[in-house]
Amino acid sequence: MKRISDILGPATKPINARGQGEARSARAADQQFAANNARTEICPLCKGKGFLVYDVPPNHPDFNKIVPCRCTQARIAAEKINKLRTVSNLGALERMTFDSFLPDGIHLPEAARNELRQAYEWSLDYARDPVGWLVFLGGYGVGKTHLAAAIANYQITLGRPVLFVIVPDLLDYLRAAFGPSSETGLDERLEAIREAPLLILDDLGAHNSTPWAQEKLFQIINHRYNSRLPTVITTNLRLVEIDPRIASRLVDGDLTHHIIDISVPDYRAGQDGPLVAERSGRNLSSLALHRDETFDTFSLRADDLQPNAQDNLRQAVTLAKAFAKTPVGWLVFTGTYGCGKTHLAAAIANYQIAAGHPSPVFVVVPDLLDHLRATFSPNSGATLDRVFEQVRTASLLILDDLGTESATPWAREKLFQLLNHRYAARLPTVITTYNTLDEIDERLASRMRDTTRCTVHGITAPSYRNADAAPAGKRTTRRTDKVTR
Repeated sequence: MKRISDILGPATKPINARGQGEARSARAADQQFAANNARTEICPLCKGKGFLVYDVPPNHPDFNKIVPCRCTQARIAAEKINKLRTVSNLGALERMTFDSFLPDGIHLPEAARNELRQAYEWSLDYARDPVGWLVFLGGYGVGKTHLAAAIANYQITLGRPVLFVIVPDLLDYLRAAFGPSSETGLDERLEAIREAPLLILDDLGAHNSTPWAQEKLFQIINHRYNSRLPTVITTNLRLVEIDPRIASRLVDGDLTHHIIDISVPDYRAGQDGPLVAERSGRNLSSLALHRDETFDTFSLRADDLQPNAQDNLRQAVTLAKAFAKTPVGWLVFTGTYGCGKTHLAAAIANYQIAAGHPSPVFVVVPDLLDHLRATFSPNSGATLDRVFEQVRTASLLILDDLGTESATPWAREKLFQLLNHRYAARLPTVITTYNTLDEIDERLASRMRDTTRCTVHGITAPSYRNADAAPAGKRTTRRTDKVTR
């Protein structure tokens, strides 16, 4: 990779081909050019010569002066754009423009749509006048890279240079300077990146955080910070997870106009069905699978339940609605499979989203443990601590099917760490379980028995899936004091 200045050369202003006089036959050619929509092989203005001569008297200062024809200017402009695209390093990302972005997302609630549209509008404003820094935070697939690439493509269409680099690729490029076949040294490569007129760093935090990598990134970002050079940064990390030296510069309000935290779901989930990504705690929630489970769609089963079971189910709905409106403390539903406890837990989450609150994390406990185990894979894009912290500190956490997980010592310890933190921090939590409290790890059960922080309700209704298996009034009900399997 050469220096940007070496590839682009000095910036030049477009030449005005007419000046004070009129180019020979220009008026007639203009009419022909406007009337002819089809592309012609020979320019009707210069007849393929590529230049024009001013039609002025001999004593005029522009007499006999040669100027580029508009076709030549167009060709030069196109070549410049191509050079800009080459040096920009966008590659296939040139398709990511503001026109191809979906500012309202796909099947998003109103609060999420407003958040995404605000990110779109701020990005477009920055593209028009790239001054200062713009920082995108968010999980995978939320649109950060698309908006960053759209800014780059917008600048290129204006004929302005921009450099778009993915941080791990950037570090590989710098390391390659030590290779015996390298034509440029490390200092020269660093200089080209540090001095880019507009630099876009995509996926900060996805690199291998060696001391050398951290130092090189700091040198680049610190130089651009001191020089006040326009910079766009995207990252899947939270600010507290970024090198403090870099984070302190990202949050400087005098330079960073907006820190855009996009918390909408992965847009690919809206196109291809629910997507549960191992790579980020932000995408851990499987609530998309339960988007139709609301309080309006919940049935009290008046036709197939005994009166006591109906009253019990009605009380469960009342508790769920009250918690959805004011999520404080813990709410635990116990009951047999299919009795409605998962539906009520999902209804709480969907109510929160409809009310414009941050999306809760809704996760089945065995799936959660699988996600945590997956972070040990060498191909994982997230660490155990990162995913675990995302779940542990969620504004509202819904753990479905506690007790069905593989009860290994590691699994029990992780669940205890998770729930103990939320108990101590008084974070709103909803839990569903087939088990009674007597069958749950005593360390967890002791916290659920704290009536000052937790409400436990045992749903006595049988599975609605067995509603046709016996006549009304003869259903078996599940005792809430002990389970016989």
